[in-house]
Amino acid sequence: MATLIDSCFTDAPPIAAEVARGVTRLFCRSDLFAICEVPLPNGRRADMMAIDAKGALTIVEIKVAKADLLSDAKWTDYLEYCDRFFWAVPPDLAPICNGERFMPNEAGLIVADRYDAALMREALHRPLAPARRKAELLRFARRAARRLSAQIDPSMGDDF
Repeated sequence: MATLIDSCFTDAPPIAAEVARGVTRLFCRSDLFAICEVPLPNGRRADMMAIDAKGALTIVEIKVAKADLLSDAKWTDYLEYCDRFFWAVPPDLAPICNGERFMPNEAGLIVADRYDAALMREALHRPLAPARRKAELLRFARRAARRLSAQIDPSMGDDF
C-alpha cells in the first residue's frame, strides 16, 4: 500500500520518497510538521514545506541525483516563501553540497534515507515579513486541510 509521501512523489525516483520520509522523522522530533509538493505563488513547487510551533516556515529541496543537484538554478526562488531553506540529499550526495553554489552560509543541509535523517548544517533564519507570513501560513493550513479532506473523499483531490 502506498503511503502519503509516496503519492506526493509519483513522478520522482523512489529514493526521493525515502529522503522525504527521513526528513519527516527528523522534523517530527523537532516539532516541525511537513507536507510534500507545495505549489508556491511564483509558480515553483517546494518538495517539502514544514511549519513549527511558532509559525516559522521551512522549505526543503530534495535532490537525489548528482546531475539534478548540480544543474539546479531555481532554488533561490524559494527563499522569499520561507524562514529557512534546506537541501535534503541521500548520503552519497552530501559532500557536493558544501560548495559555494549551495550557499552554505544561508542554506542548511540534511542527509537522509528512508529510516532517518541528520542535520549536517543549520540554515540561516531569515524571518518573513508579517504580511507574507500570514498569507503563506493560510495557504499551508488550507492545503494540509484539503489533503486530509481528500483522504476522506478522494474526489476532492489536490489539483489546485
